[in-house]
Amino acid sequence: MNKPRQYFIETWGCQMNELDSLRLAGQLNRQGLQKTQDAAAADVILLNSCSVREKASQKAYSRLGEYRLLKQKNEDLKIGFCGCVAQQQGDEALKRIKELDFVVGTGRVDELERVLEHCRNTGERIVATGFPEDRQYDMDVIVRDGQYKGMVTIIEGCNKRCTFCIVPTTRGPERCRPMVQILEEVEKLVEKGFCEIELLGQTVNHWREPGADLLDFADLLDRVARVPGVERLRFVTSYPRDFTQDMVDQFATHANLCSYLHLPVQSGSNRVLKTMGRGYEIESYLDLVERLRVARPELALSTDLIVGFPGETAEDFEQTLALVRQVRFSSVFAFCYSPRPGTAAPRLPLPEIEPEIASSRLQELFKTQGEIQKQLNEELVGDCHEVLVTGQGKQPGYWNGRTSCHRIVHFQEPAPQAIKAGSLIDVEITHANAHSLLGRFSPPTS
Repeated sequence: MNKPRQYFIETWGCQMNELDSLRLAGQLNRQGLQKTQDAAAADVILLNSCSVREKASQKAYSRLGEYRLLKQKNEDLKIGFCGCVAQQQGDEALKRIKELDFVVGTGRVDELERVLEHCRNTGERIVATGFPEDRQYDMDVIVRDGQYKGMVTIIEGCNKRCTFCIVPTTRGPERCRPMVQILEEVEKLVEKGFCEIELLGQTVNHWREPGADLLDFADLLDRVARVPGVERLRFVTSYPRDFTQDMVDQFATHANLCSYLHLPVQSGSNRVLKTMGRGYEIESYLDLVERLRVARPELALSTDLIVGFPGETAEDFEQTLALVRQVRFSSVFAFCYSPRPGTAAPRLPLPEIEPEIASSRLQELFKTQGEIQKQLNEELVGDCHEVLVTGQGKQPGYWNGRTSCHRIVHFQEPAPQAIKAGSLIDVEITHANAHSLLGRFSPPTS
């Protein structure tokens, strides 16, 4: 019997890339390939790359260089470069890696089958990038096996022009899916047993019904939250300037809208926000935070912060620390600024921040946030939380899950095969760490 053909996909980056990899996997499954965790055993290898951080291209080429060596043992191996770096590099990638067979950009994900078949039949190397108007989104081909939540893309691309961000280049202009398609996908996911739905987009709350400005993200949230079987509803990533009061009110209207929101602020300094091109000031951000917490008092907020942006002064950084102390985020994703090709920030007439200074500021930010985060987690000890089981833990007999407020919880399995990934159970929080919680299964009372 012939060995079944296998594929290996390595994914870097955000939830959008994670979902793209599931779309790629579905097309390979449809061609009869099976998934493997061993790249050396694969007949098709895909690297789904991310370009958010500095030296993304170098890291991607380094990994592709490792994969190309596998062709010495398997001359029929096909290697594909996908994702944001692939979208940027295009033909250059084929020039640099002669063993690379094809490049598929973020706007051409659904063309993998065609690209791979053409490569096999002709031996030609192919670049499929750009953002065609007629590109498709096939919800039925997405691999959902082993997933604990149903991710649904509602808007692709970004029309913002933040001076540090490369997303408009790698993901293209905004393109919204119709509400009827989104609701159909949500309903299918519920039928498959998914109780948590996560709506995705680079600027998810800027969704508008295509061709009809009367319907916005508040309307979509309301409709999705009312779909029977949607126990939990999340969305990421939101843009502060695009939040309306109607959107805020959804947190007061729908209990199944999770008590968590990722709301990137990037800096606590109005001067830095202006040079970043963010289009809002700290005062309006804080007003939004206050209105959100009125609508949902227990709402946990996380954010993104960039330290060492060109021209950032010590005073600017202190304002960022002050913001962190005032808002008390449940978690912070912070990085030292890194210039991205094609963005405006490197061309601004502003002094660069010495790497040592930026790194020192980042460590101070982490220290400040760590103290706050530990305190917030300790306040949850003794409470009982509904936890969505996400998978088995590293220790035998332990499982991991997430609360509605998006905290990670580690807990011991109550009995063999008593739970499974994707189920909702009650867990009493017994101990708090800075980045996670410990708990024990709390059986429902009769």
